[in-house]
Amino acid sequence: MVRHARAAEHEATPRPLIAVGNDYPDGHLHPAHAHRRGQFLHAERGIMMVATETGGWVVPPQAGVWIPGGIVHSIRMLGAVATRSVYLEPEAAARLPGTCQVLGVAPLLRQLLIAAVDLPLEYPSEGRAAHLVGLLLAELAQAPPLPFCLPAPAEPRLAAACRRFCARPDIGEETEDWCGALGMSRRGFTRLFRAETGLSFREWQRRACLQAALPRLAAGERVTAVALDLGYASPAAFTAMFSQLVGMSPQSWARLAG
Repeated sequence: MVRHARAAEHEATPRPLIAVGNDYPDGHLHPAHAHRRGQFLHAERGIMMVATETGGWVVPPQAGVWIPGGIVHSIRMLGAVATRSVYLEPEAAARLPGTCQVLGVAPLLRQLLIAAVDLPLEYPSEGRAAHLVGLLLAELAQAPPLPFCLPAPAEPRLAAACRRFCARPDIGEETEDWCGALGMSRRGFTRLFRAETGLSFREWQRRACLQAALPRLAAGERVTAVALDLGYASPAAFTAMFSQLVGMSPQSWARLAG
């Protein structure tokens, strides 16, 4: 059983997958670091905020974040968090994305992640443990991607504008507002924004508002207050955006994450 341990202590373990479980208090910060193995990080309870040089991810309890080996990342805990992580050798991770990605965690995958933490470090390579690990890897490979990534542009002026927006998101800001502030034509701005983030400006804006909303809803804030703070004309408009991106209403998500 590998609980309350650092994965680096077990990097040399001759198994394709190692599982580690840890509990953290509210506000705990893992400073920037990287692992040789790829990591799938899931919170059995609580919310995590993961950041890299290329973007940020909010990870609710019904999801996990895949972090390929070698990517420098930091993790901040929102609320008391119980993590259940698996670390994969490159050959075991061959069917997973080559970039960071939040993936949905179905009930079966959730239980497999919890069960894996209770395996011996050098679990038998045959029998129940091997079947559990094989099924876990198969479930990970088909886990659906979720729109909880907020890509960060590298172009300095655009990066500064995006940081400003994330500090105080307002869905009412228009493309023309950003074009004027950056001294760009609409066509030049939209081309640059998609090239830098892979998203349209409106798609990125909605995700930024979603990332700002998720922790607040989990903390028990009212949907109306969150919606109006983010510049939505009504709670119904915010709820429509949230439901489209997350697949459930803000109230349902708050009950699940709280």
